[in-house]
Amino acid sequence: MGLYRIMLVDDEEEVRKAIIRNMDWDRMGFTVVGDAENGEDALEKLEQLEPDVVMTDIRMPYMDGLTLAARIREKYPSMKILIFSGYDDFEYAKEAIKLKVTEYILKPVNGQELEKILNKVRVSLEEEIEQRRNISILRESYLGSLPILRELFLNNLVRRTTDVAKVAPKLREYGIDILDARKWLVAVIHVEQAERAETQAFSGHQELIPISVRRLVEDHLNVYCRFAIFNSMEGITVIAAIDEGNTQAGLINRIHDICKESMRVLEVAITAGVGHNCSALQEISYSYQSAVDALGYRAIVGSGKAIYINDVEPVDRGKLLLDAKGEEELVASIKFGTSEVIGQVFQNLAACMDGAKVHARQHQVYMLSILNCMIRLMQQYGLDMWDMFGLEGRYEEILEGLCRREEFAERIIPIACRMNEAFSRERDNTTRKAMQEAKEYIREHYDNPELSVEMLCRHLHMSPAYFSTVFKKETGQTYVNYLTEVRLKKAVELLNETDDKTYMIARKVGYQEQNYFSYVFKKKYGVSPTKYRGAQGNGQ
Repeated sequence: MGLYRIMLVDDEEEVRKAIIRNMDWDRMGFTVVGDAENGEDALEKLEQLEPDVVMTDIRMPYMDGLTLAARIREKYPSMKILIFSGYDDFEYAKEAIKLKVTEYILKPVNGQELEKILNKVRVSLEEEIEQRRNISILRESYLGSLPILRELFLNNLVRRTTDVAKVAPKLREYGIDILDARKWLVAVIHVEQAERAETQAFSGHQELIPISVRRLVEDHLNVYCRFAIFNSMEGITVIAAIDEGNTQAGLINRIHDICKESMRVLEVAITAGVGHNCSALQEISYSYQSAVDALGYRAIVGSGKAIYINDVEPVDRGKLLLDAKGEEELVASIKFGTSEVIGQVFQNLAACMDGAKVHARQHQVYMLSILNCMIRLMQQYGLDMWDMFGLEGRYEEILEGLCRREEFAERIIPIACRMNEAFSRERDNTTRKAMQEAKEYIREHYDNPELSVEMLCRHLHMSPAYFSTVFKKETGQTYVNYLTEVRLKKAVELLNETDDKTYMIARKVGYQEQNYFSYVFKKKYGVSPTKYRGAQGNGQ
């Protein structure tokens, strides 16, 4: 692995600059990817910078080092945290130990001491990564995988081939602790084939990659929810129980973080499809199928992340359950493919007729089954059938034209392409409407200090990870920056048009702390709110 990524957090800019300037980072195996002046600032940058190590002061305004460490530990359990403190206080040290802080360092610390500490951290990182990649350990895990009966049972459960009466007894028999939940959710994790060829960590041992990814998933989910994990035809599959102590949105966030951690730690790209929830285990096949469908969108929304089915398909629309492989390929090509892929799929379907030694009537039934599949797809998604067919006339005339074997592919491929274009427009419209609704929601609720991505996504029925990506793409700003801009514009308006005190304006625009409001305001406009008002009053 290359240089480990490190981020510095300290409210004194000179301290940060001195540390960055005086250490030979490359020689120690590190690179400084960024810095922050308080805990709030650091949390906003963590998602983008993805450091392996965070070095933070303990005493900072707005959010101190221990609070920052707690937030990091919650979202990034494997990240190393070094805390600097000028206070030899047992209570601080005790809290740091509870948060599994890597090092608790008393100030002042000189360069030699810091180098020793960083060398220890580097060795620890190397050992952890080596353990995750250790071929002999992974080989042993590979050979000693879960019992075959357990895997078969879980596969039958998600494919709806298990006797309903036997579900609970079999779960108890196999020691699978997912009974008696509020609801259940399936995630299917796909290891991207392109990345398998490129990673050096598993060179010559490609079969061990899924085992290592599976262990990573288990490590992250063990502390969050009850779950069953197994290998299905579609990938590493997780049935997660949603209880009182966790949430669906929180689980999706965890899975998104697992995808990022796999790339960072294992150098293996994975994509997770997350399905609809269900309120009965007997309906888990519905969640599984929708998770598989969500994976199909990775060619559109991108790989290396969690794709929640509600993010890419409208909420509360039924799913078309297709068992035949040919129908699955047909639907997938229309919904996700390019015109070239659609053409190839339909040519392949048409070619099946050429080699079949059957009566002509069976050819007609075969073509009608393809056409019927497409019509059901049109009806399911509310597409105008006549627009899709591109023909005006009676239904029987359309059928007659499409059921001529020699002309079938030539006639039906343009219809499939029009359907594909309609799906693309629908996705774009759904996304734009959702982002417009998000901006309106922010403008209506900016004064709520508790307003968060999670709260907004509950309103929109979207996962926070997908929302953040799409919102940035649509607006050119992160959610935090957009919210801050809305709040500060309103603050300027109140400063100009009212005599309200600064602390009152802070509360009216969603800031509980006047000092933090002043800090954010000055960062944006270069002066404090009080000076800004004074300058406006003087006509400047």
